[in-house]
Amino acid sequence: MNIPAILATFRNLRILVIGDLMVDHYIWGEVNRISPEAPVPVVHVARESHTAGGAANVALNLASLGIAAELIGSLGEDDAGRRLRSLLATAHIDATRCATIPGTSTIVKTRVIARTQQLCRIDHEGARDSYTLENGRVSDEVLSLAIAAADAVIISDYAKGAISQTLINRVLVAARTHGKLVAVDPKPSRQLSFNKVGLITPNRHEALELADLPEPGVGESYPLEEACRRIHAKFSPDLLVITLGADGMAVCRNGLVEHVMPTEAREVFDVSGAGDTVIATLTAALAAGCAPIDAARLANKAAGVVVAKMGTATASPADLLQTKD
Repeated sequence: MNIPAILATFRNLRILVIGDLMVDHYIWGEVNRISPEAPVPVVHVARESHTAGGAANVALNLASLGIAAELIGSLGEDDAGRRLRSLLATAHIDATRCATIPGTSTIVKTRVIARTQQLCRIDHEGARDSYTLENGRVSDEVLSLAIAAADAVIISDYAKGAISQTLINRVLVAARTHGKLVAVDPKPSRQLSFNKVGLITPNRHEALELADLPEPGVGESYPLEEACRRIHAKFSPDLLVITLGADGMAVCRNGLVEHVMPTEAREVFDVSGAGDTVIATLTAALAAGCAPIDAARLANKAAGVVVAKMGTATASPADLLQTKD
């Protein structure tokens, strides 16, 4: 696999990301005592940081790899929404087709971190139906124009309301009309149908849900082959890549497991956003003409870089060039 050559092709790509937008807010501090008011730690705040989260983090991962990224989603007309637009603009991500919805709060996930330990997460969000991209917020014409201009489309579903069955159907019709690759990072609990897409990237738990399989019991092995077979029978994707955490990544086609590669991560500090990195890198590599195995290898390397960083993070070309081939 020629990583420099692949990264060079990325500069010619444009990829559209559609999904749930949010801000990832981090409060970093130290814990030296327990509160006298309740048995909880007292965090002395050292600093705070904000970055793009959810589908916006997928776009941020693309931009970090030198890819022109466009984003379609919904956000509120509030301070968090303005902050998110500023973060996207700084990363040169095109958010002009995003819908701003008065009266709706932009989704914010606040994580409190003491050293390298996440103590809690606080979510600010509105009702799911307030984030819909239906009801004229994103017209068929706008969607078709954005898809026609892209080399590939990523649907990033965080189950916050942006992704609906109607929207998926609209995206698939436009993508097939224009001959574009569609990749899906699914939320199985939504029970949405995305038949015959180019790529699906569930994690190990999501794959079991998609396959209608129970979690293995103590001492039982993960039913990878059966999950692969069932997901293909149900959705018929061109490529299925299941991220297996510490066990690496499985590449499946036509209902068969073609390859299982060990994890590239040497140290794991934070898995937040690792799935975003995987689908962004995989989709980009496939759009650039890479073979599925090489695309998965590159995504596996990128994920290994990201989980070794604290907070929602991305992998840069420099990071990937430093990995061993």
